[in-house]
Amino acid sequence: MANWSDPRSDIAGFGGNSVAQGAAFDAGLRSYMLSVYNYMASGVLLTGIVAVLFASSGLALQILGGPGILKYVIMFAPLVFVMVLSFGINRLSTAAAQGLFWAYAAVMGLSLSSIFLVYTGTSIGQTFFATAAAFAGLSLFGYTTKKDLSGFGTFLIMGVVGLLVASLINLFLKSSVMDLVISFIGVLLFAGLTAYDTQKIKSIYAHVAGTDMMGKSVVMGALNLYLDFINMFLFLLRFMGNRD
Repeated sequence: MANWSDPRSDIAGFGGNSVAQGAAFDAGLRSYMLSVYNYMASGVLLTGIVAVLFASSGLALQILGGPGILKYVIMFAPLVFVMVLSFGINRLSTAAAQGLFWAYAAVMGLSLSSIFLVYTGTSIGQTFFATAAAFAGLSLFGYTTKKDLSGFGTFLIMGVVGLLVASLINLFLKSSVMDLVISFIGVLLFAGLTAYDTQKIKSIYAHVAGTDMMGKSVVMGALNLYLDFINMFLFLLRFMGNRD
């Protein structure tokens, strides 16, 4: 069987095999990206369902709105899942990585249920659909653009680190002006990361196609886009959200 990456195939049939292999590569890439988007969208859906159910049950108000260690477990558990997936992906099986992704999405739903204690359901819904529309456009741009976005990666990641530092500082300052500035910059940074990560995920396919890493690469790609979506949604909610 011919290998799409085998340069010897270019000499056969006046490039006919090369054209066929190129078409097969494009089909494989579309299937790969569709899997990434399906995982990402399913994770967001699971997070939303868990958040709504947890908030409507009254447990969110009871646990997250009151004292107790369980509140902090729910708040910081998502970070633990992200670290395990990010630093342990090479040692995990594909099934384990998938299971951790779903567990992370569910735990994230518990944590995000707190937004229902602060904002109205209508404003949350409006912000979600606005984020979804923006995400779709930005990800499409990242997928189709011929411009190399890799040069923006370091700048965007440094920006996120700076954003985290500024957010920690503002926990003590409690400045409403600084909070708005942080939110505005956060929306821009994660909008840029959406396009950047999409292009990066697309480029990775050539290296993982047909290997054991392909399934885990789908999970990590979905995780990156999930984080971009959720963070853009949360920062945008600070602008569009109406408080109860």
